[in-house]
Amino acid sequence: MSDARYRVDVFSAKPYDARFLDAAAARVEAPVSLVYHDMRLTERTMPLARGADVVCAFVNDTLSAPVLDGLSDYGVKLVALRSAGFNHVDLKAAEACGIQVARVPAYSPHAVAEHAVALMLTLNRKTHRAYNRVRDGNFALDGLMGFDFHGRTVGIIGTGLIGEVLARIMTGFGCRVVAHDPVPNPACLALGVTYLPLAELFAAADILSLQCPLTPATFHLINDETIAQMRPGVMLVNTSRGAVIDTAAVIRGLKSGQIGALGLDVYEEESQLFFEDLSDRIIPDDLFARLLTFPNVLITGHQGFFTEDALTAIAETTIANVTSFLSTGAPLHPVKAP
Repeated sequence: MSDARYRVDVFSAKPYDARFLDAAAARVEAPVSLVYHDMRLTERTMPLARGADVVCAFVNDTLSAPVLDGLSDYGVKLVALRSAGFNHVDLKAAEACGIQVARVPAYSPHAVAEHAVALMLTLNRKTHRAYNRVRDGNFALDGLMGFDFHGRTVGIIGTGLIGEVLARIMTGFGCRVVAHDPVPNPACLALGVTYLPLAELFAAADILSLQCPLTPATFHLINDETIAQMRPGVMLVNTSRGAVIDTAAVIRGLKSGQIGALGLDVYEEESQLFFEDLSDRIIPDDLFARLLTFPNVLITGHQGFFTEDALTAIAETTIANVTSFLSTGAPLHPVKAP
């Protein structure tokens, strides 16, 4: 790596991204100039990257074939993702135009797992509703009843790093934990987690948490058919990827009572909503607006990753991917086309 400075254009950049990326680059004296764009990367905003050596993208940026072709024409050789997921990247198109793709395979599994538990506890004990009541001087307990987690069955779909941490937490609550994953995690087995086929897991779980990646096999995994297999009144929590859930089917499950509570930190069409302040606008997404009408639905705006620890790890791994690419021609954590 020479003494030259390389330009890295960061899209979907918020003030906290700049804070953590600048600090990570300074710690290792990375020879990069970080240029921040607060808008998403799309075909329309792509020209902002003219002159960049590397583009740094987030989960809601568009990395389709036209965008990647355009970036290649500008001379961009690396797309460094600030995320573990890469389903928004056309990997075959990237390979065809000579752009390498890197990701952050792990940052803080504790952050996401703990946020999933926060959603569970809030939905169960209705602390969000109690908070608003008390501020209004209403100390009545009607409508706030929950249940003990101890002794309940928690189903976890996906037992990678996040699923493993969640299993440890729920075991600590005294829950029976069952799971489904194509490859059982030995650490989960050692905790006493029982792996089940999906249909059996759906039938057993009082609380169901999704911790799986978005793949063709998991797209709309939660649909009318699988919801019908679940325990009536199940609590469903998703902190993985929005498209694992068929939103229309979940709304039907909520209306019938088959789903007793729903906690979401991700949403199938979140790219048009999350990470922006839309409080002074009308939200045009009818399905999302319908979800907000249910008192037993709790939605957060993809903040599961949002801890000091996780953002530090994301920034450090992103800068490490970039510096490795600049010095060796390959990032530390590449993503290859299937």
